[in-house]
Amino acid sequence: MRYLPLTPDDRQQMLGVIGAKSMDDLFVDVPEAARIEHAFDLPPHQGELEVDRALSAMAEKNTAAGSVPFFVGAGAYKHHVPSSVDHLIQRSEFLTSYTPYQPEISQGTLQYLFEFQTQVALLTGMDVANASMYDGSTACSEAVQMAHRVTRRNKAVLSGNLHPHYRAVIETTSKFAGDAVVALEADVSGGEDIASQIDGDTSCVVIQYPDFFGHVGDLADIAAAAHAEGALLIVAIPEIVSMGALRTPGEMGADIVVAEGQSIGNALNYGGPYVGLFATRQKYVRQMPGRLCGETEDVDGKRGYVLTLSTREQHIRREKATSNICTNSGLCCLAFTIHLALLGEKGFTRLAALNHESACKLAGALEKVSGVELLTPAFFNEFTIRTSKPAADVIEALADKGILGGVPASRLMPGNNAVSDLIIVAATEVNTDQDRAAYAAALTEVLS
Repeated sequence: MRYLPLTPDDRQQMLGVIGAKSMDDLFVDVPEAARIEHAFDLPPHQGELEVDRALSAMAEKNTAAGSVPFFVGAGAYKHHVPSSVDHLIQRSEFLTSYTPYQPEISQGTLQYLFEFQTQVALLTGMDVANASMYDGSTACSEAVQMAHRVTRRNKAVLSGNLHPHYRAVIETTSKFAGDAVVALEADVSGGEDIASQIDGDTSCVVIQYPDFFGHVGDLADIAAAAHAEGALLIVAIPEIVSMGALRTPGEMGADIVVAEGQSIGNALNYGGPYVGLFATRQKYVRQMPGRLCGETEDVDGKRGYVLTLSTREQHIRREKATSNICTNSGLCCLAFTIHLALLGEKGFTRLAALNHESACKLAGALEKVSGVELLTPAFFNEFTIRTSKPAADVIEALADKGILGGVPASRLMPGNNAVSDLIIVAATEVNTDQDRAAYAAALTEVLS
């Protein structure tokens, strides 16, 4: 089936309106080195059935996360999502709803966003949370920009053990905003001295918790060092389930907390869409990006919900906006809210305990394998091992044996030879004793 609504005359007319004689004139600003002068090596167009067969054959070359023992993490985690979550979010009143501009007809949407904010604030130990961001990495970048507004400074200090993707997003936005970024080197031991990099020009310090290599530590000293210089502490949490077992960043002095909410209610889904969590202190609420839903009363004294703060470009003048976020991950944060509500506080802490228990069992099994060194003494559900052979090769060999054994650090830190033999391994509640035993056995064979 083909659908080409524009005729050659239509296209020529549009080109004429902008003063271009041809398609080549339209793309004249594209550098010649970036232009492709030849046709793509693709098969001719086919019918829907043929295309479906071809794509299915390509998909079969992949190893699905649920089909083999799976220990991949590094920012995206495989957890069990109850079937009731997907069933509920596909109800038409949720699936078709959009931005709640009119509160009188959007009470359901506003209420679940209010509940979502409450859950995020409780999980992070902060005063107030917004109604979600795109994902954890972009939320982290937004936090840095917020800290610049609050402190009226423009230098961010990034932990070397911040996820490389989070770091890259911060560096990209900072580059175009003209802001300074000081990023430390990765330290697999978890002993970096980030406090020494903080000075009177520092706007914020960004720490991952647990860090990229899985280390769990006390952030209170770093918070105190930042506050002594008038800077803010931003804490990024890629694995939100950890908040069921660890002290919250709010308890340790964090000023802004961002997180990836994918682990609750949202499947891996080929990398997205995910849901960014964002929480802060009450005194900074007017600099918080995104939108904030609040509870109020109508003229009859009945409880109602409204958009209390809407600091996005389409709500207020562009120069007053604190964020350019448009359509956020609304359906994803609804899935998060439903899943967390189904778990409840006891269920969430039990889930966290199962994750930690699974990781401890796996670490114990892998540590016994000849050629493996455990590098993370204190962790939640993710840790780093050093292998006697290049990590990327080990992971490929494990995949050939039907084990998805983790993420080689070199994949996310290309060019860094110091991490070429490191594998970041995650274990969650979905892993069984058989999975862990299969991993240890396969790793023994690969390293022998």
